[in-house]
Amino acid sequence: MKETLIKILDMNHTERQQYMNEQGDILIENMLNNIGYPEDELRDKLNYRLFIELLADNLLTTTQMKHLTETLKGADFLYASIGERDSDLVFTRSFSALWLCGLLNVDSQIRFLSDEEAKGILEEAVHYLSKENDVRGFVHEKGWAHAIAHGADLATSIVAHPLFEMRFAPILLQGIKNSLWKDSVYVDDEDERLVTIIEKLMAKGYPEEILIEWVEQVFDKLQFYLMEVGYTPQYFAARTNTLHFMKTLYFTLKFSQKLP
Repeated sequence: MKETLIKILDMNHTERQQYMNEQGDILIENMLNNIGYPEDELRDKLNYRLFIELLADNLLTTTQMKHLTETLKGADFLYASIGERDSDLVFTRSFSALWLCGLLNVDSQIRFLSDEEAKGILEEAVHYLSKENDVRGFVHEKGWAHAIAHGADLATSIVAHPLFEMRFAPILLQGIKNSLWKDSVYVDDEDERLVTIIEKLMAKGYPEEILIEWVEQVFDKLQFYLMEVGYTPQYFAARTNTLHFMKTLYFTLKFSQKLP
């Protein structure tokens, strides 16, 4: 598979277009089969790179993009063994989220999905961030898992989509809150990716007073946990995550002069 991907990446636009016309469907299935391959070069530097270049160069047909979107949102990809930790399936989930970001961004511009199809994708994908429990960033000898960051990217693409509905906002905000309480301190700028969700909600006119209430609830959860359970390692991890997130949110809003 590596050799095939390298060969296609080395092609010029005309050669790549001809290849996609002749063997595109087969290539896409092989790329899907390797989307979560637990090795950085194949999964990330070749497979994901080629996917993004095919999207950017408009070399995927509407049928192929629909197929990819429908496939990636399901139980074998975005939700493959969702909730478990420390298995290689995190790469399948995480990169399914990343591929879906690209597809949703393209659909936002050229609308290859019908309204019904797009709403179905948003409805399915909006729960991913809450359900993902594997918080690893860089995995030794296997590369980036970064599922929380990619889940935040997916959530951001959902909010930015033209068919986003405000009823999804509480689910995404709960996803952010849940992400702060997953027994690990984030060290790979996950807080910045999570804050981007709120930036997109702001752009869609999400009410400031509701966001203020949500911020208060995030801090209240820390206080309630401390009173009921005490100073546990889980508390300190969640406290650190919460403070990092809130500082990033504060300065993001301050520098952009939004939500005074």
